[in-house]
Amino acid sequence: MKATIGHIGINLSNAVKSFRLWKDLLKHLGFEIVEDGRQHFDASDGTGYLCVSVTARGYKGDGFHRKRTGLNHVAFRVESRELVDQFVADFLVPRKIQPLYSGAKAYPEYVEGYYAVYFEDPDRIKVEVVYELPWKIP
Repeated sequence: MKATIGHIGINLSNAVKSFRLWKDLLKHLGFEIVEDGRQHFDASDGTGYLCVSVTARGYKGDGFHRKRTGLNHVAFRVESRELVDQFVADFLVPRKIQPLYSGAKAYPEYVEGYYAVYFEDPDRIKVEVVYELPWKIP
């Protein structure tokens, strides 16, 4: 049996800053947004989708940190290193979002050709925009 990722669900702390940033991010990256009007939307790239919701009041405990058990980060693949740099200029800079790890750069310690920028959303969920060579599955 072979499977692909169907969807990933993300809960955000509020409907103002976090929700707006994710909606803007996903639109910027070419995802189609489908809203249900109840502090939730789905964003599809045509093969899989993200389910984005505001965390219910009773579950807003200690807050999120990517180093705890659970979601570490979400990565969006683009088709070139230049598009990673363009994302920085067109999305991060106008919103005054500071990239992590000194900005967009190569990560040869991962795999050959890996080039990425990382940043955190208002809830400190780490997001990556990456160019990487296609996976070679034996």
